[in-house]
Amino acid sequence: MNAPTFARLAAPLLCLVSLACHGTLRLTPVDADRVLVHQVLDAPDPGVRGPYAVRTLYYGSGSDLRRPEYRDSVAIVTGVVDASKLVELGESAKERNAYWGFTPEEFPLNARVWYPEGPGPFPLVLVVHGNHDMKDFSDPGYDYLGELLASRGYILASVDENFINGGIRGENDGRGWLLLKHLEAFRGFSEEEGNPFHGKVDMGNIALIGHSRGGEAVANAVAFNPLSHYPDDASLAFDFGFDIKGVVSIAPVDGQYLPTGRKVVMENVSYLTFHGSHDGDVTSFHGLRLYDRLRFTDGDFHFKSAVYVYRANHGQWNTVWGSHDAGPRSGRVLDLRGLIPAEDQRRFAEIYVSAFLDVILRGDVRYLPIFRDHRVIGGWLPRTMYVTRFETSGFRPLADFEEDIDVTTGSAPGVRLRGDSLAVWKEGTLELRSSNRNNTSASQENQAVWLGWNNRIAGEDTTRMGPPAAFVVALPEVLSGGWAVTGGHTLDFVLAPTNTLPGPRADPAAAASEATAPAPPRRPLRGPWGEEMEEEEEKPPVDLTVQVVDASGRAASVRLSRYGPIRRPLETHVMRRADREEGRFQNPWEIIPQTYSIPLEDFTRADPSLRLDRLVEVRFVFDAAVAGEVVVDRIGFSKLHPAWLAARVEG
Repeated sequence: MNAPTFARLAAPLLCLVSLACHGTLRLTPVDADRVLVHQVLDAPDPGVRGPYAVRTLYYGSGSDLRRPEYRDSVAIVTGVVDASKLVELGESAKERNAYWGFTPEEFPLNARVWYPEGPGPFPLVLVVHGNHDMKDFSDPGYDYLGELLASRGYILASVDENFINGGIRGENDGRGWLLLKHLEAFRGFSEEEGNPFHGKVDMGNIALIGHSRGGEAVANAVAFNPLSHYPDDASLAFDFGFDIKGVVSIAPVDGQYLPTGRKVVMENVSYLTFHGSHDGDVTSFHGLRLYDRLRFTDGDFHFKSAVYVYRANHGQWNTVWGSHDAGPRSGRVLDLRGLIPAEDQRRFAEIYVSAFLDVILRGDVRYLPIFRDHRVIGGWLPRTMYVTRFETSGFRPLADFEEDIDVTTGSAPGVRLRGDSLAVWKEGTLELRSSNRNNTSASQENQAVWLGWNNRIAGEDTTRMGPPAAFVVALPEVLSGGWAVTGGHTLDFVLAPTNTLPGPRADPAAAASEATAPAPPRRPLRGPWGEEMEEEEEKPPVDLTVQVVDASGRAASVRLSRYGPIRRPLETHVMRRADREEGRFQNPWEIIPQTYSIPLEDFTRADPSLRLDRLVEVRFVFDAAVAGEVVVDRIGFSKLHPAWLAARVEG
């Protein structure tokens, strides 16, 4: 079969409008979710208004110089807090203090609140904006979430932190600390007779939502919550200890605040993060770093999910910010024509945030499958593409590639790794597409393994193939039994194809005579049959077989494409001018691996005699595509949650 024939026989493709040519519209074929419009989840749409009438109020200082709603319209007057140990205004202090009428020693606690009409108590959710023009107030921009969530039985407070917006840095610890001070205020509201929130706040069910710098601030709040002292100045005592069950980070930054010079690590909360591919401000998915650092250690059920939303930007998650990711002149700098409509982008946020809160604060596990496979709610979602990551606290890794520099060792004791006929086998760090301030690649801070193959034997005969390449995770025979692995578990891993196509493998018969010959020069990119390819040519689809083997040699296999789309990196062009795009980004794409979760009962269905308690190998067999390269990470087993069985998509 020649390459053109192979392309004609590829899986059905959907053409979406893309602005990849900088000023020229073109139709780019991409592998779409073939079941996107189908509905599998047996639950009501979480993005639809609920049964509660919605009330609103403001609380704040009652004396705000610039915000009349926090001066004239407050239903609850709050005190001020001293944030001077956490927020440094630098050279702009005099000007900023004069504008606002207060200093960091007397920051107000201001917020606008949407809440359900009824006796309660209701779960409490705080949402906080990120950095923006301090005079273009950001806190009204989450009104769409306030109206939705209050109608569904949540109290949502949009916290005002505009007074630390603008041209200052290193203030994200202050942003997170302020959120905890607002939780203190709500604790007081709930206990105070005559207060509109008296007895109505469920302080045992709290979640935090943050956008941009606010997306890092919520992580800082979670890290501060159990501490007795401020990490950078122990003269500031903490006394929080709130029951924060979950965190949502929308297009967050990461590493702006480094407590004791280290990255913030969250523990024992559920986590949702999402990011747009066409974000013109935070141009890489920093939420993945927060995701990977999150630790589950208390034995309770938690989960984390990350969603990459193609053609979403930074600002449209906030109704005030809109499409102006680069400020008022965004239309001159950014290519805005490929963005999904703002209403669609916020519709995604409504669905995912509402479903996340229903799971973690109400225990409605019907919505868990949304976070593992977006296709189960394809009929609700905007028509674009999504890449999803998912992991529960029950995940046990076989190989996460973090432990050492030995490519043959796994993460669990006794696990060994080996390759067969691979053209590429190496471990390394995943990178973000944006360069850092030194114009070098920025890291995802996560190790993975690169596996490349070409099953064609080099030579004139383009039909001559060798045995398919494979990557093998070898388990000690006692491991799966010791872990009590059954058909009620899943085999989980994350995987993403790259744009690399290795050339044909050497002819084994000629290998001996060529052993002393000089290495041939590196050739241009070649397709699976050895033909030269230009970088922009359409590359063949990637698929592979996943196989498990027990101690008696019984093997059972499934095809990976049954469990989700296998996409090459989604090409993204954010800037209007190509030279600015190339100067700002290392690549026109970002590798975001997708989580695949395969029920082990699918293997026993293929071979009922397979012994799951005696598994000795997990194999990735590259037999479905002649050539390609993939990045793989987080290989392991998870306990299958019953909710998965109620909503499952294949193919």
